[in-house]
Amino acid sequence: MSVLIVGTTALDSIKTPKAENPRLLGGSASHAAVAASFFSPVQLVGIVGDDFPKRYVELYKKHGICLEGLQQVQGQTFHWAGEYEVNMNKRRTLNTVLGVIENFTPKLPDAYAKTPYVLLANISPGLQHHVLDQMKKPKFVIADTMDLWLNIALPEVLKLLKRVDAIVMNDSEASQLTQTDNIVAAIPKIHKMGPKYVIVKKGEHGAILSGPSGMFVAPAFPLHKVVDPTGAGDSFVGGMIGYLATSKGSIETNLRRAIIHGSVVASFCCEGFGLKKTTTVTKKQIADRVKQLEKLVKF
Repeated sequence: MSVLIVGTTALDSIKTPKAENPRLLGGSASHAAVAASFFSPVQLVGIVGDDFPKRYVELYKKHGICLEGLQQVQGQTFHWAGEYEVNMNKRRTLNTVLGVIENFTPKLPDAYAKTPYVLLANISPGLQHHVLDQMKKPKFVIADTMDLWLNIALPEVLKLLKRVDAIVMNDSEASQLTQTDNIVAAIPKIHKMGPKYVIVKKGEHGAILSGPSGMFVAPAFPLHKVVDPTGAGDSFVGGMIGYLATSKGSIETNLRRAIIHGSVVASFCCEGFGLKKTTTVTKKQIADRVKQLEKLVKF
């Protein structure tokens, strides 16, 4: 089955202590769409300016991503510039140019409205609601969010939690949302806000899933070297929903394995700048790393 992914389609300029790469293909929708495309057909919804390089459009197409929902208009593509410290968990934003995304109103092609699996990647909750309003009874909706929206659009986020099947956020965002420092204690509070499934990202320490079958602690794939973690969280959730969309059986049955697959795709993302590594990975490499991860946690 297909996956509909809406989020930011951006150009990222990334600086680390060892290298600098300007105007890479980035954005939450880009990372999530490429990750999902290893497992299922993907429909991308986003907006870019007339400065968006044609090679990035071709890169989307190379991964079989349907671009009927990608708008290209006059103006600048959303641009983010950031710098990482030696400790890659710490980064600072150097510059943000909203560009064409400032006035973005997603209009879904008719064929997209019936897509069974929906990922509302990290974008303003107002736009996430706008997309949901156009959908016709999707089977499974997962939303990602961030601290910015908790700070400036909390009422919209709270409404969104009542409309989605699953929410993804990192541990500090879960704490902020619930005013609870302990993540295990915070998760039941998030469930009460609406979502059946709660997934808390913990970066290099993996993720926690909570649902009707209880909790599942998923490890991250251990890496010898992290080149650039930008987009890893989006790759994680993209790989997860892509795997879910083509798995037989119930969501409940497949979600744990889906999270492991998402974690593996995210590990490849961290091994290159932007999408450079993710776009060269093979399905066999993903399957091999899933097997390695299974061996690491078996006891």
